Amino acid sequence: MTPAQWNTFKRAARGEKLDAIPMALIIDSPWIPGYLGINHMDFYLNPELWFESHLKIHREFPDIMFVPPWWMEYGMAAEPSVLGAKIQFFPGNTPSDQHMLARIEDIDNLPAYDVEHDSFMAMTLHRMRMHRQRILDAGHTLPLAVTRGPVCTASFVRGVTELMMDLVENPDYAHKLLDLCTRMTIDWLKAQVSALGPTVEGFLLLDDIVGFVNEEHYMEFCHPYLKRICDAFPKDWIKIYHNDASIEKCLEHLPDVGFHVLNWGKHTDIADVKRRVGNRLCLMGNVNPLEIMAKGAPEQVRAATLDVLEKSRGENIILSVGGGTSPGTPRENILAMQAALAEYNA
Repeated sequence: MTPAQWNTFKRAARGEKLDAIPMALIIDSPWIPGYLGINHMDFYLNPELWFESHLKIHREFPDIMFVPPWWMEYGMAAEPSVLGAKIQFFPGNTPSDQHMLARIEDIDNLPAYDVEHDSFMAMTLHRMRMHRQRILDAGHTLPLAVTRGPVCTASFVRGVTELMMDLVENPDYAHKLLDLCTRMTIDWLKAQVSALGPTVEGFLLLDDIVGFVNEEHYMEFCHPYLKRICDAFPKDWIKIYHNDASIEKCLEHLPDVGFHVLNWGKHTDIADVKRRVGNRLCLMGNVNPLEIMAKGAPEQVRAATLDVLEKSRGENIILSVGGGTSPGTPRENILAMQAALAEYNA
């Protein structure tokens, strides 16, 4: 993402009327290695290959804003690893974590975390410092810190089913775990800001597990913690929320959290989202990422893209897929999405 593209993204996020609707995609290790035909382990552990991979994609699609740009990540390893979860890596796939809180009460015995020096957070921060100036010298900017959200991280270390049961059967300890994950999330974002420097003006928070609860549980176990994270950073920062599970129970509440941009999944039609939140959020979406973008034909991509754009009425939208860019998404479908956007903008 160039500084000019970031300026466009900021304006769109704040609800300004633009001359043309922009396009943004979330890309990371589920898509990049397969698209470029490289090994996941090499992508994570070879700094030169990682840099050249991102540079190649930025040059191949210069008119797309990648959010976040130059994402330095080890799949979903950083957040659970700093709390002690075991991480497994594979040559042909993203890493996985193993739950480490067999009893939620074991949270009382966890050692203190250190985001600067523990596990994959330490490695990620080192890579940020290693590559930062080189990225800036290439004409790009690094405007966003990135984190998994507190409910998502809690599910990594506890297990999704177990966490959902805790909300009902052991709510005090569920709050204790979520408080820990929230504090760690804020510290993790601040550490990234320090590593990336003064170009940072916002963050992307990804938390799909929020979509697994009802509205009552959202208001008790999700909303306060998400708001604490947003409130910990400057009010004028751009705060992006990703949830491609379900947004049905939390949608109307998300603007009150402090988010500016919502990237959501394929399950809720953009017309319904727009009806429910009006112009309180900029909508980043939501062409079907799997059945259409990854598996469909270009003509299907064109039709789906135009459908999203027409239902948006061209207001408060950044065109994207409904979530991250799925593994296997081909070049021709990305180009078809761009072409449909150009057609609509014209």
